[in-house]
Amino acid sequence: MPPPRLQPLLHDLVGLVHAPTSALGDAAGQVRPSGVQGVFHADARVLSRAELRVDDREPEALARGPVGPHAARFAGLARWLGDPGPDPTVRVDRVRRLAPAGLTEEIHVVSTAATGVRATVSVDLGCDLAPIELVKSGDAADPLAARADGPGRLAWSGGGTTVTVTGEGATVDATGDRATAPRLSWPVELPPGGAVTLRWRLAVDDPRAVVTAPPAAPTWARPEVTADDRRLVRLLDRSLDDLHALRLAEPAHPGDVFLAAGVPWFLTLFGRDSLWAARMLLPLGTELAAGTLRVLARRQGTRVDPATGEAPGKILHELRRHEFAAGAGLRLPPAYYGTVDATLLWVALLHDAWRWGLPAEQVQPLLPHLEAALAWLGEHADADADGLVEYVDTTGHGLSNQGWKDSGDAVRFRDGRQAQAPIVLAEVQGYAYEAAVAGAALLDAFDRPGADRWRAHAARLAERFRAAFWVDGPHGPQPALALDRDKRPVDSLTSNIGHLLGTGLLTADESAQVARLLTTESLAGGFGLRTMSTGDAGFSPLSYHCGSIWTHDTAIVLAGLARAGFRTAALGLADGLLAAAEAFDHRLPELYGGDDRGLLGRPVPYPAACRPQAWSAASAVLLLQAGVGLYPDVPAGRVRLAPLAGPGLGALAARNLRVAGTRVDVTVTAAGEATVDRLPPTLTAAPVPAPRPAAGSGVRGSAG
Repeated sequence: MPPPRLQPLLHDLVGLVHAPTSALGDAAGQVRPSGVQGVFHADARVLSRAELRVDDREPEALARGPVGPHAARFAGLARWLGDPGPDPTVRVDRVRRLAPAGLTEEIHVVSTAATGVRATVSVDLGCDLAPIELVKSGDAADPLAARADGPGRLAWSGGGTTVTVTGEGATVDATGDRATAPRLSWPVELPPGGAVTLRWRLAVDDPRAVVTAPPAAPTWARPEVTADDRRLVRLLDRSLDDLHALRLAEPAHPGDVFLAAGVPWFLTLFGRDSLWAARMLLPLGTELAAGTLRVLARRQGTRVDPATGEAPGKILHELRRHEFAAGAGLRLPPAYYGTVDATLLWVALLHDAWRWGLPAEQVQPLLPHLEAALAWLGEHADADADGLVEYVDTTGHGLSNQGWKDSGDAVRFRDGRQAQAPIVLAEVQGYAYEAAVAGAALLDAFDRPGADRWRAHAARLAERFRAAFWVDGPHGPQPALALDRDKRPVDSLTSNIGHLLGTGLLTADESAQVARLLTTESLAGGFGLRTMSTGDAGFSPLSYHCGSIWTHDTAIVLAGLARAGFRTAALGLADGLLAAAEAFDHRLPELYGGDDRGLLGRPVPYPAACRPQAWSAASAVLLLQAGVGLYPDVPAGRVRLAPLAGPGLGALAARNLRVAGTRVDVTVTAAGEATVDRLPPTLTAAPVPAPRPAAGSGVRGSAG
């Protein structure tokens, strides 16, 4: 029996992105024909090999680092060349720069030798045009034969896509065995102390891609941040670069920008991910939110189709050019609607963007889509009419779990048993309550009928949730993770309950109890918030959703804690994220291991995590917002200031935030006193009194 195919590991690869193009190679800069290494355009691998050699030997890796948002430099040595002795005298650097439809690479050969250097530099290439789902499943595709296409030029074609590589001044060998492993080569002769730069470039023509690069202009403001805790500044700088690189649009609507979910598996439109990321970036302006809302509104469901999960008013889950068949029976159609929460999050984003100042003329065209989304909540989200929102995959080849924890084993009882669908997730009820109340507010504000219906719907849902979800746990009363098909509470303790904070579903006492649960060592003992507590039988620190730590999940919960006034709990999670960011070179991955902090002193990578990833990078902006405590309500004419910065986190200042399209500057002293400058004259600031330092309320390991 052949060994099972396994998803390739990512954690030690160097990723670059300039959407819709991304590249993954090893720490030396090599792109080897194995695993997930390669250059990808949208959802296809357009280059599967790019191996540099000098005299048929690989340079020895020395160092690597980013060069701006879309590039990296890899430094290496050719110690067999140059002067004898212990000091290397011939260095070989490669600088890789991505563009939306390809890349360029410079090879710098620099000699400090006292004598001349003669060598041959070569790059071995390969192209397989493998679809991303084939790569993700651990399968392999045969390399395609290249054709010589002019001096120094190679080309591959397939499925309507054409890939070309041009080496300036290079000799091409694509004959015989080299047809599927063509080589570019350059003879190099350097005088003493000489240097040379060699260049090759990749270009992709992919007219069938469903996503494209947006205009180059930034979609949001870039704040100027100073902080006592420099970790936040470094994280924010890298995250904003990554977010800019993840911007996408649809070919027919290039001005409506959204964020791709992540590299490499999800470099496309994902309803939930794109919505959460846009929501997190509202402090930098409403343009991204508006583009994301419009893109998803255009694809809002209009009919009932079990094959795709579509229903009238429902918001899309993901979009690809063809069926996504990633093994284990999973087959998702190109436009797939198998998500229980994206529709509710669409409503929440529209409401939050309006409160941040999205102009009425941009809100109004979306109101029919709001009404359709609310109709989905009332008519399709509750199949058994019990007052709660549930999901079930009826096809047998879609996602069996359709909340954000969408792996097949994500919903488990405390004793480890997996729950059977239909599933009623705790956090989804919070999203549904929030969507109903937010939708009612928008209907009232724009003189549309139906607001009272949705406020009543929310009240009934809260009553039903309170009766069905609260169970006795090891730390006292707790909301269950979910209800199973028999309406039994799935009694594991998970991070899902943190998403209820701020939705309005919980009472003040219930929120306080949830905050206490979120600070238990079993959930908060790692570098962030574990997805499942260590006391549950299903816990595994490297499980995708049952014990790992997700960046966005931790950020959403800490933001909810901060906004609700649970300062100590929020500070602990914030420090976990900042410490993890230092360990991951300030580029927080999709998720990482949920081990105790003391195990290695740094987080353990989850080996197949996307990096960069939109809602992980956007979490830095959410952390900044919680830090300065800026909560605007433009329609009501007020701004609340309730900063997390101050005692424990230190002073923090953010200039060039955006409220109602206007630059806003917020400063928080080390004592927690907040001021806001440049507010529009129609808005009034209402600072919350600065917190008093409390014993044990500081965070661990804060950097100065």
